[in-house]
Amino acid sequence: MRIPRMQRRALLALVPLLAAPSAWAAELSVLSGGAVEPGLAAAVEAFRAAGGAPVRIAYATAPQLRERILGGETPDLLVAPLALLAELADRLSGPAVPIGKVGVGVAVRPGAPEPAIRDAETLRAAVEQADAVVFNRASTGLYMDRLFERLGLTAVMAPKARHYATGAEVMQHLLHGTGREIGFGAVTEIRLVPGLRYLGPLPPGLQNTTVYGAAPLPGQDGAALLRFLAGPEARRALDAAGVEG
Repeated sequence: MRIPRMQRRALLALVPLLAAPSAWAAELSVLSGGAVEPGLAAAVEAFRAAGGAPVRIAYATAPQLRERILGGETPDLLVAPLALLAELADRLSGPAVPIGKVGVGVAVRPGAPEPAIRDAETLRAAVEQADAVVFNRASTGLYMDRLFERLGLTAVMAPKARHYATGAEVMQHLLHGTGREIGFGAVTEIRLVPGLRYLGPLPPGLQNTTVYGAAPLPGQDGAALLRFLAGPEARRALDAAGVEG
């Protein structure tokens, strides 16, 4: 039986769609901590290139992640500090898969003094000499508050501390500063801003790393992406962005 020309053209137009495994796949949603953004975005690009479904990622701080999940939001995957994933375990449908850790780094704007922070004494001196000390209210900022208290800098910090909700706001403050500001943030977030001077990570003994993981939520469809994030291609993308395995 001959197929009419118009029908034949319509069938031929469908062939590329039928051949592509992700063509009809529903978009996956991911809710993630902002510190892993550069590595996660690169890993998701690799997932798509390998034939995975489209992925939409929303970034937030750890406190915001907690609030959104407890408020009923149900992404396919939640990427967050392991401590938060443990806290939210009853909202998840499976165990968390570790994807990497992120440390705390130090940054200043171009032209500002660049203190060499090698140990507790040089960190104390840098804070005492700074006009403002800038960090967020998320995992990094909570750790820095504890570190400054441990170093006996609470009184020194009181008039100098500048807190922001997100790491991106910290970086913007530093970029547009005019004095001797010094900032602390996730190494990955600092490296996203080429205009800043990255002075390096906090030294051993002062450093804090936050381990991030990914976990599925009930009734959602993130299993394929979760498997990919645990694999070698994603590992290479995450490592290259500073999310260390």
